[in-house]
Amino acid sequence: QVQVVESGGGLVQPGGSLRLSCAASGSIFSIYNMGWYRQAPGKQRELVASITSGGSANYADSVKGRFTISRDNAKNTVYLQMNSLKPEDTAVYYCNALNLDGATVLGVLLPWGQGTQVTVSS
Repeated sequence: QVQVVESGGGLVQPGGSLRLSCAASGSIFSIYNMGWYRQAPGKQRELVASITSGGSANYADSVKGRFTISRDNAKNTVYLQMNSLKPEDTAVYYCNALNLDGATVLGVLLPWGQGTQVTVSS
């Protein structure tokens, strides 16, 4: 079964940048639509960015213009470049494969990984 491992989180000051990585096992990674989620303490997990198998990206309004999702199918990896970070971006970030019906996310396809903690604070 395909599994994902997230990395790249850390502590950063407001206005700073981080690049998260999500490495997936398995040889069929390239057919998956992928997404980055985040979960802040006391809040529900939310989808912040997605990228289709063909490379089309979508973003939540809260991160549009600041975050960029990309993928390298040769490395079975999806990235999340996060710029102009704000304290409200503090959360555990997870990636997963998405079950899409057009632009609608019906659910996720893989077991959740452990995520990577992002803390934005001065």
